[in-house]
Amino acid sequence: MTTGVDLNLQFPAGWEQARKIKYAQGFNQPAPRDFVGFGPLSEPEALTIYNFTLMHDFKLVLAYHTQGQEIYWQFQNFNPPNSLEIGQKLAQASGYRLAETPYNSSFAGYKDWFIQNYNRPGYTIEAGIGENPLPISQFDEIYNDNIGILILSAIL
Repeated sequence: MTTGVDLNLQFPAGWEQARKIKYAQGFNQPAPRDFVGFGPLSEPEALTIYNFTLMHDFKLVLAYHTQGQEIYWQFQNFNPPNSLEIGQKLAQASGYRLAETPYNSSFAGYKDWFIQNYNRPGYTIEAGIGENPLPISQFDEIYNDNIGILILSAIL
């Protein structure tokens, strides 16, 4: 069952700013996308990921999304050690562009919270390109583009 909350806008890393931005864009009630919910971690899926992360000692995280063949590597003014260099390696392995997170998308995400909370690298991987949902015909290309990211991330 879905409650119309965007699960990537549920984390306590600038959630209030995300709410302001999304409400100003008209996303102020449950919807298929961009509704932040009524508070951070209000959705059981987001709370589960949050608690799972707290219970482990991850060196970095990857948050997978679909749209744009880009890798977002930063959150606000946080600059965890080696995050740019690792991001450059992930970009080289995938052919994706390493990019700064657009301001209107730079709050309340999982990788944002991870970077803020742990001062460790976190990345949003925007896999594929086109209209969501992406067609299954892109699966092989997305897999081939991302296998290097997954392997590098596991050994870093």
